[in-house]
Amino acid sequence: MDLLNMAGQLEEAERQRLREISQVAQREVRRQSIGYWNREEFPAELIGKLAELGLGGLQLEDSSHLLRGLIHAELARADISTSSVVGIHNELVLGMIHELGSEQQRARWQDKLAGFEAFGAFALTEPEHGSDIAGGIGATAHRGGDEYLINGAKRWIGMGTLSDFALVWAKDEETAQIGAYLVESDRPGYSATKIENKIGLRGMQNADIRLENVRIPVVNKLPGATSFAAANQLLMQSRAWVGWQAAGAIMATLDICKAYATQRQQFGKPLAAFQLIQQPLAEIAGNLGACLSMMCEIARKQERGKLRMEDAAMAKSTATRLARESAALGRAMLGGNGVVSDFEMAKVFCDVEILHTYEGTYEINSLIVGRALTGVSAFV
Repeated sequence: MDLLNMAGQLEEAERQRLREISQVAQREVRRQSIGYWNREEFPAELIGKLAELGLGGLQLEDSSHLLRGLIHAELARADISTSSVVGIHNELVLGMIHELGSEQQRARWQDKLAGFEAFGAFALTEPEHGSDIAGGIGATAHRGGDEYLINGAKRWIGMGTLSDFALVWAKDEETAQIGAYLVESDRPGYSATKIENKIGLRGMQNADIRLENVRIPVVNKLPGATSFAAANQLLMQSRAWVGWQAAGAIMATLDICKAYATQRQQFGKPLAAFQLIQQPLAEIAGNLGACLSMMCEIARKQERGKLRMEDAAMAKSTATRLARESAALGRAMLGGNGVVSDFEMAKVFCDVEILHTYEGTYEINSLIVGRALTGVSAFV
């Protein structure tokens, strides 16, 4: 489906790794994920298969950013929920422990996370603060002796009901400084409730988290997370990752639509023989080419350490817009079969709506790009 052969830019060993992951994802994740999606159930068995491929520690691999991006695309091509579990785990949990955590925190958690033997949650968004979270964090940390007392609420926290700990962003009551605190989920006062009835990413378990006088030792504070700027650096990289998810969603759309168009017969010939089918197929392929080309340049910027927030915001907003357009074309192409998950297109269609919204809404990321272009902030 990669008409521009972006994978051809990889070294042979990385191409082989990508092929292996793609084959496993298509053979053992794609169709199997439908039942989990329908039931809004965490795909534990599927994550176990990906653990065998070393994808719990993808963030720590000595591999190119292009390979990692294409791996995330291949996972999304098979199932966007599963790819979200792997991506958030690597980008926002394992990556945060590795880059911002203490030696003690890394020693305790890093190997377990890398093997999918433990899970964490990145707890930033709150019930009353989403787009304005940078200046609106309501969760608090109060130091008393060798402990912090954590209070507050978090919402839309991926893996919140299943995680061994949450990385909670909170404001120090004394200094008003934003920091991150590792809060184990078995501590008294910590509770997580699954958010039900989502239209997409139904395999990803999102939660409402409440923290009521949760006591943690001072050593649980992450030493590298001492301002919101640290969160912004993580969000910049994760927005680029969502661009790769969007590319994978377009790949899935093209897979599904091409197969359907060549197998489905109407008026005595395959749908692929009709101009009204070939036109949207070509548009979807064009969207994929544009998305992959952009994301490959993002990977090159990451390799050089030159990625900026406006780059990541443009990639995330543009890629998810193209994925949304492609999924709408694909859903229409399948007609009535496009609205049931058995034929996969409805599942991709709904999941793409979430990609368009999370890790910074389309509108917020567009404003970040607009600010970079004009030098004028339009946020308020």
